[in-house]
Amino acid sequence: MKRILVLILGPLLIIGLGSCGLFRANKFIYEPVGKRFSKVEIEIILQDSTLNVRALEVDKDGVGVFASSKGDFGYIHEDRFIDIDLNHKEELVARIFHTFNFNKDSIPNFRSVAKTKKSTFAMGIGSPAIVIKVSEEESWPIVYQENHPKAFYDSMEFWNDDEGIAIGDPTDDCMSVIITRDGGRTWTKLSCDNLPKAKEGEAAFAASDSNIAIVGDKTWVATGGKASRIMYSPDKGKTWEVYETPIVQGLETTGMYSLDFYDENNGFAIGGDYTKAADSSANKIRTRDGGKTWQLAAPNQSPGYRSCVQYVPNSNAKELVAVGFNGIDYSSSAGASWTHLSDEGFYTIRFLNDSVAYAAGNKRIAKLSFRE
Repeated sequence: MKRILVLILGPLLIIGLGSCGLFRANKFIYEPVGKRFSKVEIEIILQDSTLNVRALEVDKDGVGVFASSKGDFGYIHEDRFIDIDLNHKEELVARIFHTFNFNKDSIPNFRSVAKTKKSTFAMGIGSPAIVIKVSEEESWPIVYQENHPKAFYDSMEFWNDDEGIAIGDPTDDCMSVIITRDGGRTWTKLSCDNLPKAKEGEAAFAASDSNIAIVGDKTWVATGGKASRIMYSPDKGKTWEVYETPIVQGLETTGMYSLDFYDENNGFAIGGDYTKAADSSANKIRTRDGGKTWQLAAPNQSPGYRSCVQYVPNSNAKELVAVGFNGIDYSSSAGASWTHLSDEGFYTIRFLNDSVAYAAGNKRIAKLSFRE
């Protein structure tokens, strides 16, 4: 059944069709000791008992796109309005604008989204792995489908409006990499002849849609599992190298879960072992040479396992925020030390600007405002 949900904060308006869960506009404020950020205000903008979101992106215009494990697909838009008191206030709109009426056994588990000027894309993880393209001209066409029994895709990003990449677990002896050069209309899987050979047990995690980092034409991919390495392409996926990392690895549940680059030199990755979430012995790493070499960051210091890390915009590669099911953490020292801001759990986060972000997780999407 198609569901449409519109939520507007300010004067509260809720319009719903279908079986949606409870929505409440709640705020929590945490004030630990910190540096530039010492607290985070969390505003729940969408809450649904069936919602599980690990795929979230925000474009340059501040429009957020999300997709859920139950096939829901929607956007979050931040805008300005004038209320009846003529005071300028912030308006947040969260809308589930499409839901496919899939067969109950084939509802796609979306773990990746990407947005270009003309289209938005969502990718389902398991076999059949599918990429769906949403645009004004097309209504949810499947532009890629892979039926291999081992197919499992983890993350997707675009270099520009025409060229994009998605990565997944190996179906042969290399990581699965598919690329589009025509705006997402068609996708081609790269041959293992053109990719580094995967190690035994090397795969990736579909935990936060942040296994891929792009700066210009340069691309970094984080693998995980029994081997956790960095795949690097200097030319938008045409050629590839691979670099070792010191992050914890060796088990199916270990390694990098998330990767971000501030510029072409400074990068950070986080993860660990979600089954040993408190272990921080070797779960954070950073690079200053474009990913060629990596060093442990804050070993044996909190946070432990986290599923997503992002640089704070305009922070000169010094500030980072990490989220996971155990909370939100902030670093103002390029990851050398961290401040725990909140126990509220989220799977993934994307910044709107240098103090506001959207975060998503189990049953909710929120706006996070970081304060001094």
